[in-house]
Amino acid sequence: MATSSSGGAVMAAFSHCSSNARLMDFTSRNRSSKVFLLTRVKPSFCVRCVSSEPKQRAREPVTEEGVLSDLSSFPPDAASIASSIKYHAEFTPLFSSQNSEPSKAFFATAQSVRDALITNWNATYDFYEKMNVKQAYYLSMEFLQGRALLNAIGNLELTGEYADALEKLGYSLETVASREPDAALGNGGLGRLASCFLDSLATLNYPAWGYGLRYKYGLFKQHLTKDGQEEVAENWLEIGNPWEIVRNDVSYPVKFYGKVVADSDGKSRWIGGEDIVAVAYDVPIPGYKTKTTINLRLWSTKVPSDQFDLSAFNAGEHTKACETQANAEKICYILYPGDESEEGKILRLKQQYTLCSASLQDIIARFERSGGNARWEEFPDKVAVQMNDTHPTLCIPELMRILMDLKGMSWEEAWRITQRTVAYTNHTVLPEALEKWSYELMQRLLPRHVEIIEMIDKQLIEDIISEYGTSNPEMLEKKLVSMRILENFDLPASVAGLFVKPEESPFDKTGEKVEATDAVTVADKDELEVEKKQKNEVANKEPVYIPPKMVRMANLCVVAGHTVNGVAEIHSEIVKNEVFNDFFQLWPEKFQNKTNGVTPRRWIHFCNPELSAVITKWIGSKDWILKTEKLAELQKFADNEDLQIEWRAAKRINKIKVASFLKEKTGYSVNPDAMFDIQVKRIHEYKRQLLNILGIVYRYKKMKEMTAVEREAKFVPRVCLFGGKAFSTYVQAKRIVKFITDVGATINHDPDIGDLLKVVFVPDYNVTVAELLIPASELSQHISTAGMEASGTSNMKFAMNGCILIGTLDGANVEIRQEVGEDNFFLFGAQAHEIAALRKERAAGKGMKDMGVQTIFSWGRTFLVTLNAKRRSILLIEIKG
Repeated sequence: MATSSSGGAVMAAFSHCSSNARLMDFTSRNRSSKVFLLTRVKPSFCVRCVSSEPKQRAREPVTEEGVLSDLSSFPPDAASIASSIKYHAEFTPLFSSQNSEPSKAFFATAQSVRDALITNWNATYDFYEKMNVKQAYYLSMEFLQGRALLNAIGNLELTGEYADALEKLGYSLETVASREPDAALGNGGLGRLASCFLDSLATLNYPAWGYGLRYKYGLFKQHLTKDGQEEVAENWLEIGNPWEIVRNDVSYPVKFYGKVVADSDGKSRWIGGEDIVAVAYDVPIPGYKTKTTINLRLWSTKVPSDQFDLSAFNAGEHTKACETQANAEKICYILYPGDESEEGKILRLKQQYTLCSASLQDIIARFERSGGNARWEEFPDKVAVQMNDTHPTLCIPELMRILMDLKGMSWEEAWRITQRTVAYTNHTVLPEALEKWSYELMQRLLPRHVEIIEMIDKQLIEDIISEYGTSNPEMLEKKLVSMRILENFDLPASVAGLFVKPEESPFDKTGEKVEATDAVTVADKDELEVEKKQKNEVANKEPVYIPPKMVRMANLCVVAGHTVNGVAEIHSEIVKNEVFNDFFQLWPEKFQNKTNGVTPRRWIHFCNPELSAVITKWIGSKDWILKTEKLAELQKFADNEDLQIEWRAAKRINKIKVASFLKEKTGYSVNPDAMFDIQVKRIHEYKRQLLNILGIVYRYKKMKEMTAVEREAKFVPRVCLFGGKAFSTYVQAKRIVKFITDVGATINHDPDIGDLLKVVFVPDYNVTVAELLIPASELSQHISTAGMEASGTSNMKFAMNGCILIGTLDGANVEIRQEVGEDNFFLFGAQAHEIAALRKERAAGKGMKDMGVQTIFSWGRTFLVTLNAKRRSILLIEIKG
């Protein structure tokens, strides 16, 4: 059973702390246990290391002298908690006094928990500011938190007390917790990783902040209909969020459009344009068995009241009067608004800049406040900014703008500080996911930032020429084309001259002048015929395609960041050898691996209490929750029949819960004694849900060809579960969703098959659904095309909960397989280094020779046509082979 603890990528920012930092390796070399956490620890930065903690004691931030700071906590007895819940139900109400529904009880309970968190939270940051420690700032467009109540009281070790208190008030903790909506702040692994990081940072007592946007409607809520996936707006904020605290005193101006002017002293100023305000909403993030509570700061957008056009409103022009406010508010409406249109692109770029600008202004204000007279050369010693993928890239030119235009620094000073401050986590090898923005659009929206990016690009060109020289112009030109931040731009005049091809000499090798015989020959031809031919050629010639000028955000991240990390061993090698190979050759010291992880608190202890109890019983303590390498102690009981019986019993309890959930959500009944085969992740072609469902179609075909007795003898009862969202404009992914639901509708109603095979697509997959499905899993599919999945941390969650994986050697699958052993991992498909050759074979028509594969695809196509004929609709899936 492989396990992992969150850490890793955000620690890339920390690794630049100082030369005397020491490497803390929490990786167990035991085959059955691994904690994916590699980090550097500096005494003035990490308040306390988990490995030094005494057992069975809540940990507190400490001073450098080791004296415990005073963090008073909430009285941990059921009677006091019940009184607090009753108080909040009456005096901080979000519901009427006549309402006694569980939703009201949830809000009152959450507010009572928040009281305890606020006490610890304020004391935590007071302590950090007093000690003037270095702090990490994690910028991410997504934070996929899930429900917070059970996680918070679990981390506070008050689960039993809250259960008893609610029972005194006539409720069950489970019922109350179920009324909490998932926070709609993320979509997939990128956002869940960010939330796991915050949990682990707090648990390990790292001074850190998360920064994101407060989306009003999130991505979308997924409904499944006969036509497939339909999207509706999330409503998670409609009755309020009891965890957040609006900080009306923490707000910053954010500008768009306008123009850049030069002052008399040569300094640039960005003036005019559209001005909005970003307001902070804070969410406390508690650590486990420690009073350290860190902050997730989310930005919401508005305009100052003086920009409301009162005269237009009074004149009846209500839409015009509210237009400015509506434009500001829509920035934080939707996660990843569709960017097919120009307006969609502008809105996405506004979102990214709002996150970067407001966060950096807040970070700099804290730096200036904590240090008295700020010494800017010390800024990187107090601030680490980690960019979670390319979405926060604009924090690079924004930091440069603030340092140069507002703080009066030179280019050299600002660039040196920026390069020591920011670090970049890459999450993808897909070219389309390495963000590029239209130069023209950026120039309109962020004119000063484009100037700064051009300066960085010029600096990069100088660095490349300095490194490689000019003796090999062809190689140098390839390097510049590949590595430049500005794509499809002419080289500066000073550099372009290096690549001018000399004109052909009019003399041959012997020194004799070459006669222009061809010219004479042409001149002797019929001039009218030649002229006519040339005119026809011009008329028929297609217009020359001029590629658009683009800004390559990933290249900017690599150039400006002091550290670039991939998120799994194989992914980091692909980043170095393929995606950014030219940069790796230039700056090999920048590139690191930080295999992603997940928090074992949420993903074993809290979501799977049955299994957690079994593990604790057999290990003899709860130490494994913080030190997952202790799970290796289960190895000596691997063949113990009593342990196996208890393990299977815990699994069956979880499967019964899922069966009940599926009946409620989909109407399908499934047998909890069947094998649960699960693939849950974002719907994408490279993740190959289509391949999985075609395999199920083939299984169904073989079953139909057998007698009932043969079916019973040859097939193990199996429930195939799918879950995940297809992006709203990703047509092929939405077709896959419809195909899966149509296959399920056919198989699940076939009386010949019965409980031998069921196919269920779970609607609106989120963290809460994952916490239900993963503990019940027995076989999990991680079959992405090798080399295309960065990490895929859900594989860790399944492995931690006693599930066998079938997967390609992709992402973290590679390391999980190494730890659990080849016998405990079903290897599937080609390896990453084999993919390129297979694609060439397929393009040359050499693929598809295996008759079994041909049968799957040909019968799958027939099956699709039949399904759609029944529904009198067009064929929705194109089989691509």
